Amino acid sequence: MLKRRGNNEGSITKRPDGLWEARITLDNGKRKSIYAKTRQEAARRLAAAARDRDNGALIVADKQTIEQYFTNWLAVMKATIRPRTWETYESYIRLHFLPSLGRTMLTKLTAQHLQLLYAKKLEEGLTTTTVHHLHTIVHKALSNALRLGLVQRNVCDLIDPPRMLHHEMTTLSEEQARLLLTTASGKRLEALYVLALVTGMREGELLAQIR
Repeated sequence: MLKRRGNNEGSITKRPDGLWEARITLDNGKRKSIYAKTRQEAARRLAAAARDRDNGALIVADKQTIEQYFTNWLAVMKATIRPRTWETYESYIRLHFLPSLGRTMLTKLTAQHLQLLYAKKLEEGLTTTTVHHLHTIVHKALSNALRLGLVQRNVCDLIDPPRMLHHEMTTLSEEQARLLLTTASGKRLEALYVLALVTGMREGELLAQIR
């Protein structure tokens, strides 16, 4: 089954294995295949790839390394997000992702690669929060690769990232609060302690009151 489209819009066919294949012509004249389980999804990915091509985004061949893809992805993202956000993405990818997996072919990346990488980073001393943020950035990049048809699936969806640790707040009991106020009575910072107990302000907010 073949659905013909306008010039450079691509075509969509159903393969013998049941997958739908969309083909798009790139700026260099080469044809690229994009695969999906349904014709609707194939059409959506084809339209997205055509938009990216027409907007100057880089759509490259399947035989590229992770470093090549992520470098191109960061270049495209630079014009779409805030500079500080981009700098965060770039540093996470450059420092914590590419040194270990940069030479791996993009299509060969597995969930196990990511699991081992995250375990290694935790052993090196990175916090679970940092590794969680790394996972979020990689997931975002691979979602774009999936949308462009460069990978069959986003392997980030197959694993759970390390949970971010949230420290439970310890509060004073009524007796402890009363003792604190008694001890602070007549002291220079008595008013500050009272303010802290009454409002629950954070340390930075409290210190701003006495500047």
